[in-house]
Amino acid sequence: MKTTRLEAFSDGVIAIIITIMVLELRAPHDTHLASLWPLAPVAISYVLSFVYLGIYWNNHHHMLHVTQRIGGGVLWANLHLLFWLSLVPFVTAWMGENHFAPVPTAAYGVVLLLAAMAYTVLQQTIIAIEGRDSRLAAAVGRDRKGKLSLVFYIIGIPTALVAPWMACALYAAVAIIWLVPDRRIERVVSDTP
Repeated sequence: MKTTRLEAFSDGVIAIIITIMVLELRAPHDTHLASLWPLAPVAISYVLSFVYLGIYWNNHHHMLHVTQRIGGGVLWANLHLLFWLSLVPFVTAWMGENHFAPVPTAAYGVVLLLAAMAYTVLQQTIIAIEGRDSRLAAAVGRDRKGKLSLVFYIIGIPTALVAPWMACALYAAVAIIWLVPDRRIERVVSDTP
């Protein structure tokens, strides 16, 4: 099977997730600039989640760009990823509206961890179909960024229970790691005749 329907479906779901997230933002009923200050935690959590969803969308696009064929396992692995991403609006709102309280901040980290694990499963499922000599396998290599991300989430979740802002710093660090352009797939594409 080709990847076009999978890409289109995933793009649509991620767009809906972002839309749901922005619809959760509530404008203050006051017209004073100071009325925005209490909304800062909500805005911060929204920005972090928007960046995360953008990173997933971008990396998903790149991954499927070098994928030649998919099967049923890839379809299910992709749905698994989309399931965890669909929970991002819920934990974003819960964390932001509760001013980064310990349990919502830990739950946010759990969803990020499970989404990262689901992305890894999707990646490995595609590599299993296409082979260890595939362009995706060559691009991923040892996947240091992916493994480092998992470590940061695993540290961040229990940290959230005692120091939520420290956990948020770890979550933001993962986003920053992935914001730096990842040229692995682009290098493989440009090296392929």
